[in-house]
Amino acid sequence: MRFLKLAFNFYINASIHVAFSVFAFLRITEIYFNLPFNNNLNFFVFFGTITGYNFVKYAGVAKLHHRSLTKNLKVIQIFSLLAFIALGYYAFQISLNTIFYTIPFTLITVLYAVPFLSGFDKNLREVSYLKIIVVAFVWAGFTVLIPLVDVGKSITTNVVLLMLQRFLIVIVLILPFDIRDVMYDAISLQTIPKKIGEEQTKKLGLMLLVFSLILEYFIASLNIIKSPFMIFFFLTIILLMRAKTDQSKYYSSFWVESLPIVWWLFLLGFHNF
Repeated sequence: MRFLKLAFNFYINASIHVAFSVFAFLRITEIYFNLPFNNNLNFFVFFGTITGYNFVKYAGVAKLHHRSLTKNLKVIQIFSLLAFIALGYYAFQISLNTIFYTIPFTLITVLYAVPFLSGFDKNLREVSYLKIIVVAFVWAGFTVLIPLVDVGKSITTNVVLLMLQRFLIVIVLILPFDIRDVMYDAISLQTIPKKIGEEQTKKLGLMLLVFSLILEYFIASLNIIKSPFMIFFFLTIILLMRAKTDQSKYYSSFWVESLPIVWWLFLLGFHNF
C-alpha cells in the first residue's frame, strides 16, 4: 500500500497526470477533425508537457536548494531529464514547420518560470490575472493549433472556434486550483478568487462553460461528438461547484485534471460504437 501511495504521488508530482490531460485534449482535436493518430507529435507534446511543467514547478526550488534536495525531488529531476531526452527525440521526428509554430508557446512557457520583469525578479506567473490566461493560451495552442498545422490543415472558422472553446475550458479547469491556492498565493498575486471571491469565481466558471457549450454546437455537427462533451460539461460543473479552499489533496491535481481524459475516453467510446 505504501508503494502504491508513493507511486501515485510520483505520478502526480512528476506531472505525468497533467501530461495525460494535455495528450487527451490533443486526441480530442484529432477526433473532431478526423485526423489520424500522430504518434510523433502526440508524444512530442506529452513529453514536452512533463518537461515544461516540471521546469516551471521545480527549477527555482532546485536552484535554491540544490545541495539539500529531497530524494523525491532528485528522482523527479532524473525523470524530467529522461522526458527532455524523449522530447528531443520526437522533436526530430516532426516537421520544421511544426517546430516553428511551437516556438511562441514554448517561449511563453519559459518566461512563465524565468524572471525577466521588474528588474529581473518577476516572471509571468507572478503577474496578476496573467497566469491563468498564459496557461490556457499555451494549452489551446499545443492541443488545437499545432496538430492541425502539422497536417497542413488551413485555419478555418471551426479551428478558431475550437481554439477559443479550448481556451475557455482550460480557464475553467484552472479555477478550482486557484480557489485551493487562495490561502497560499502571495498577497501581491491577485488571482480571480482573491479578487471576486469563491462564489463569484464559480459563477464566472459556469458562464464560461455555458459559452463553451454554445460553441460546441457551432463546432460539432454529429451527436457522437456532442454527447461526450455534454458528459464532460456536467462533470466539470459538479467539480467546479464543489471546489473549496480546504479541498482534499488530490481534488484538483487528480480529479479536476482527469476531466479531459474522461472526455476523451467517452469520445472514443461513442466514436467507435
